[in-house]
Amino acid sequence: CSFVRSPKGFPKLKNDTFLRAARGEETEHTPVWCMRQAGRYLPEFREARAAQDFFATCRSPKLCCELTLQPLRRFPLDAAIIFSDILVVPQALGMEVVMVPGKGPTFTEPLKEVEDLLKLRQKVDVTAELGYVFQAITLTRHSLEGRVPLIGFSGAPWTLMSYMIEGGGSTTMAKAKSWLYCHPEASHRLLRLLADVVTDYLVGQVAAGAQALQLFESHAGHLGPEQFQDFALPYIRDIAQAVKSKLKEEALPLVPMIIFAKDAHYALRDLAHAGYEVVGLDWTIWPQEARAQTGKDVTLQGNLDPCALYAPKEKIGELVKKMLEGFGTQRYIANLGHGLYPDMNPEHVGAFVEAVHAHSRHINKH
Repeated sequence: CSFVRSPKGFPKLKNDTFLRAARGEETEHTPVWCMRQAGRYLPEFREARAAQDFFATCRSPKLCCELTLQPLRRFPLDAAIIFSDILVVPQALGMEVVMVPGKGPTFTEPLKEVEDLLKLRQKVDVTAELGYVFQAITLTRHSLEGRVPLIGFSGAPWTLMSYMIEGGGSTTMAKAKSWLYCHPEASHRLLRLLADVVTDYLVGQVAAGAQALQLFESHAGHLGPEQFQDFALPYIRDIAQAVKSKLKEEALPLVPMIIFAKDAHYALRDLAHAGYEVVGLDWTIWPQEARAQTGKDVTLQGNLDPCALYAPKEKIGELVKKMLEGFGTQRYIANLGHGLYPDMNPEHVGAFVEAVHAHSRHINKH
């Protein structure tokens, strides 16, 4: 399919609270969205996905659009995030990934030797390989009818590399980390290749209609400060810089960018200066501590423990109030410290969203 660089005629945005908070502008209430808000905790999601292979779903713009919109029909969220997966990038590089029930994403042939890097596509045409994501974004942006902004995303290089070598999830990331120690040059070659593809992929998402971008460094916690400095941070920085300069070159909107590096509180100061408007936080840090480390020039996003949503609704309200008091209601986007789990009660997700709106409005008034 030929993909138009900047589809015009998108509906006018009605609720820009999330974008204003991301840019550090004042908001009447604190915006809220949830990582994995389109997901298995919704019965309608399980129904829509029932007959389909996971990655086949990712490749269907129509289904991605439907799954992205489902949570917005239920909850007054302030942003939508396109339904997709971070592992579409390794697929674009020529690797095969299948979703194994009960096990999760699995690479049929993970990278074992340095020579395996030669099997990867060295030049990726993102429109040819990932055009289905761009189509899903354009379709969803129209279907949202301007209700809320649409977030696009990608995995960050180290997180993608770790999956490509481990072949799936891992508690230690020992295989991937051994590359960093034994094959640092090859590791950098792979990370550079990934950073280049991720940059083009994110720019393509904006061209397709994404109004903000989030980079997921989900496996940051497996690295110590030194390895993070060497193998994760430089690429996180490069991506922000390269995406912004390409958006300028192509006369595309300069959308806010969010970096979410899970379990990387040792790197918060660096992440606050890595070129992103928003720094996402997991639940293992005090709001006041995060604010002290990141300073006043970035917006923070997070960080309620996802498991707090198992609590009774009143308790969720109390926890949200405490979180808002910790972060303050401005330069702040409420979210969970990681994604929603499949066995969560949708009503409790609704209670979380409503509590953020109610308490932040109340705090702003008084």
